[in-house]
Amino acid sequence: MSKTTMNGQCLCGAVTVKASTNVAHAGACHCNMCRRWGGGPLMALDCGTDVSIKGEDSITRYSSSEWAERGFCSACGTHLFYHLKGKGQYIMPAGLFDAESALTLDHQIFIEEKPGYYDFANDTHNMTGAEVFASAGGDEQ
Repeated sequence: MSKTTMNGQCLCGAVTVKASTNVAHAGACHCNMCRRWGGGPLMALDCGTDVSIKGEDSITRYSSSEWAERGFCSACGTHLFYHLKGKGQYIMPAGLFDAESALTLDHQIFIEEKPGYYDFANDTHNMTGAEVFASAGGDEQ
């Protein structure tokens, strides 16, 4: 699959993003941190490292762990990214992008932390937190 450039922005437009990715698959993270951060699962895609962000002066970065930070627009509060510091990898909310309708939900992570009050109808690949950490080489939330 060839790379596609996806453009997006926060709710107020102060921050714009451009990600070149070959991923057309979105995932849902059910970890306690993501649910606390956004009030529900984080519906996102792995944008890798080829990400351009404009409006840095409007971004607040919260270091949620030693290895990752979460970013949001300081003007409107839009969640912008989950960033793995050491790898430079960005996981970005699917709704941030203009082309979100082209995405397919195909995986769920931290499935063991998903509360019982919601379920998705999609047939997805489900991974526990331990499986996510093992596949990522030990990086955590």
